[in-house]
Amino acid sequence: GLNFIDLMVRQGNIDNPPKTPLVPGFECSGIVEALGDSVKGFEIGDRVMAFVNYNAWAEVVCTPVEFVYKIPDDMSFSEAAAFPMNFVTAYMMLFEVANLREGMSVLVHSAGGGVGQAVAQLCSTIPNVTVFGTASSFKHEAIKNSVTHLFDRNADYVQEVKRISADGVDIVLDCLCGENTGKGLSLLKPLGTYILYGSSNMVTGETKSFFSFAKSWWQVEKVNPIKLYEENKVIAGFSLLNLLFKQNRGGLIKGVMDKLLNLYNSKKIKPVVDSLWALEEVKEAMQRIHDRGNIGKLILDVEKAPTPLVS
Repeated sequence: GLNFIDLMVRQGNIDNPPKTPLVPGFECSGIVEALGDSVKGFEIGDRVMAFVNYNAWAEVVCTPVEFVYKIPDDMSFSEAAAFPMNFVTAYMMLFEVANLREGMSVLVHSAGGGVGQAVAQLCSTIPNVTVFGTASSFKHEAIKNSVTHLFDRNADYVQEVKRISADGVDIVLDCLCGENTGKGLSLLKPLGTYILYGSSNMVTGETKSFFSFAKSWWQVEKVNPIKLYEENKVIAGFSLLNLLFKQNRGGLIKGVMDKLLNLYNSKKIKPVVDSLWALEEVKEAMQRIHDRGNIGKLILDVEKAPTPLVS
């Protein structure tokens, strides 16, 4: 799976970037080739998907058994590689952090991306949930049926949301950061939850720029705890990779994955795969995410030959 975090790693826009040379990538699917001595529950030849702490973009991947899950029989390898990061992130934010319930409303940015599509699908499993989404206008036709109200990412979505729901929304999922933080908090109803789960606006120019990075954070309004108290608002952050690899919550994630696979098997959710790319095409694949051209998930396929360039 190719994720926005991979672009941030490439540009060095993360805390403690790993030393080069490194193999990027945090999720994959494939077939079990070998097992550690004490591994139970898996056999050689099993179809699996896994979280990996880097090194996923490879032909052979090694990861602890607690991060590995069996793939349902009717799920393809490309769907499986598109599944873990996006759906676990969306599920944890909606149900573990924000406590989504019947009749609530959610605002999600980048509604056409992998997490955005997962959020929309999970919201549809709960009765009467209204989903407000922002996305680039060229994506609207493709994703208009997945959300209740869709706005252009460059439009004044605060006014648009308030026109439809005067008192705002219950949950804001923000992967943009910067000036959107203040806007998101302003849209929250009392007892609403704002969750920051990424900072894709930091990936601006083609090269790493400390100034674009800093500018993004300068635009974040300082959050005043007294104001949160007076307005009855919740502000939260969510990082799946930290939860898995730094805070040792693999067991919790396994429980979430079981619930998600049940939803998949009952045909309530299905990963949206945008496109498949050969490993040699990673530059072009990253550019597609960078330009926000994708609808759903980009997958690197180690068995795919590069598409010949038409001269």
